[in-house]
Amino acid sequence: MSQVLHEEKLKTRILIIDDEGPIRQVLSESLKDDGFHVLTAPDGPTGLQVLQEFKPHICFLDIWMPKMDGIEVLTQAIPQNPDTQFIMISGHGTIETAVKATKTGAWDFIEKPLSLEKITLTIEHVMKFKAEKDEKQALLNKLRKNIALVGESKSLQKVREQITTVAKTQQTILISGESGSGRELVAQNIHFMSAQASRSIVEVNCATLPQDLIEIELFGIEKGVLPGIDKTRKGKLELIEGGTVIIEEIEEMPQAIQIKLLQYLKTQKFSRVGSVDPINATSRVILTSSTTLSALISSGKVATELAALLQNNEIFVEPLRSRPEDIQSLIFHFSDIIAKQMASFRKTISEQGLKLLVKHPWPGNIRELKNFIERVYILTPSDYVDVHDLRFAGLSDKKDGVPGSHSEISTFRDARAEFEKDYLIKKIQENGGNISKTAEAIGLERSYLHRKIKAYGIEVNI
Repeated sequence: MSQVLHEEKLKTRILIIDDEGPIRQVLSESLKDDGFHVLTAPDGPTGLQVLQEFKPHICFLDIWMPKMDGIEVLTQAIPQNPDTQFIMISGHGTIETAVKATKTGAWDFIEKPLSLEKITLTIEHVMKFKAEKDEKQALLNKLRKNIALVGESKSLQKVREQITTVAKTQQTILISGESGSGRELVAQNIHFMSAQASRSIVEVNCATLPQDLIEIELFGIEKGVLPGIDKTRKGKLELIEGGTVIIEEIEEMPQAIQIKLLQYLKTQKFSRVGSVDPINATSRVILTSSTTLSALISSGKVATELAALLQNNEIFVEPLRSRPEDIQSLIFHFSDIIAKQMASFRKTISEQGLKLLVKHPWPGNIRELKNFIERVYILTPSDYVDVHDLRFAGLSDKKDGVPGSHSEISTFRDARAEFEKDYLIKKIQENGGNISKTAEAIGLERSYLHRKIKAYGIEVNI
């Protein structure tokens, strides 16, 4: 027996509920010898009490007992013990009894006289199932952590509450908000908090697909309907049966396809392109848009019936400029991720630097902020990031977010001069204002560097 298996057995709790003392004793001693933690109960009521206190992973439950039979115990126990697997045992069971036990929620049914080989095999199957379930849950927890919504603004707290609510349902949701604001993250959070969490999640972007391919991508197409289609292709709704399909930029979907999508949402049935045969599917659909539902309705970009279905089912993600209190948390979050990816320490951003970052409007929202922090890490060799480093990476301290004098740059010569100035400021700062050290570090003559400093009006504090 491997050390890992032995340790798993020591952790595994088993309860035996049977009115026959000899069976309880023999089975209990055998399982204890095998390394399991075992308790027993002589009847149903006692067994229910032990179940509550012991919280076993596996329960061997006799069907025919006085006071309360095993099926009744099973019916009461399952809702209170979702992590326990029940294995029914009986000396005179019937097929009907076994079927009833299985439908009620039993893992397996074993007839008496008990075979220790069969008992051992059943326990191994349960342990393997539990290990796979725990591994899957750990993966889901890791995924949920990786897609966590970062920030404490009131608007983000509202979004979290909406996610928790809709994840428990099968409702079709519209997530609206500017590009880069985090709509995809919201959709992923809904999926990974829902009953479909262990199923696949895919995206279909209507803005990047040719309109005549959107229908094929979603619903599939029959063989020979179009030139080059030499075999039947399944659409996303069929391929990830039971999962979640995120349809991005719904306003770019032709209304004829919106109507076909609406029929699927109402009936859970659709047909491939070139066919009228209905296909059943249970895949959930989440829609996203860069504009709100009311704006979509006003512009006529969403079918009336689809708009009616989405009423009261919209989650709006505010742009980053409307929730500046989230920016610092996002900066630290992205810094942790990027530092880990680059195998480096997290950089410290100066107080003035943080203020500048928080004041910046971030027209590209969270996506722009993340890309900028990554650029800062690439361009800043030291572990301390100041305003000069942020400007060197391309950040403006202007309130309109336009990158300083870069906006007035019209020629390559001007662009090169602006870059040189920022570069020299950064290098002089790195060398503590020492011109000689700076010149040596960047490979310039000291006199030439002095001329550049004078030409660009760079202030040097020694």
